[in-house]
Amino acid sequence: MNFFVISFLVILADRLTKMLVMNRMQEGMSIPVVQGFFNFTYVLNPGAAFGMLPNNRVFFIALTVAVLVIAFVARKQIAKEGPWFTYGMSLFLGGAIGNLLDRIKTGLVVDFFDFIVWPVFNVADIAICVGVGMIIWSVLKDETKQKIS
Repeated sequence: MNFFVISFLVILADRLTKMLVMNRMQEGMSIPVVQGFFNFTYVLNPGAAFGMLPNNRVFFIALTVAVLVIAFVARKQIAKEGPWFTYGMSLFLGGAIGNLLDRIKTGLVVDFFDFIVWPVFNVADIAICVGVGMIIWSVLKDETKQKIS
């Protein structure tokens, strides 16, 4: 699947789920799905992952734009890195853009997946984490190949 198609699908899934939450829930509202384990909880996050560095809107927007520019400039090299790296980057960038759109619009990121023992997160956060994991896996796999050769 095309690099840009995957990023677009992540952005679309992120926007649709966030719109659904914003239209059907009030901020702070929590709907139990699996009692004592998982809820849908509407939270507005002013920071990065897990609420780190709250109220740094301009910093996060600038950082995300810088990452997007670097990825655009390096897109040909990214495409040569193999599927784990390429798909990881497409997930990462789709998630980054999804949260960027929230930050540009309101300065707050809509989060709603709540596993109670873990900070509340969203589809974009999942894509970012899975994407980074795939990128790390790709790099480790390539380094292992080089050491064996």
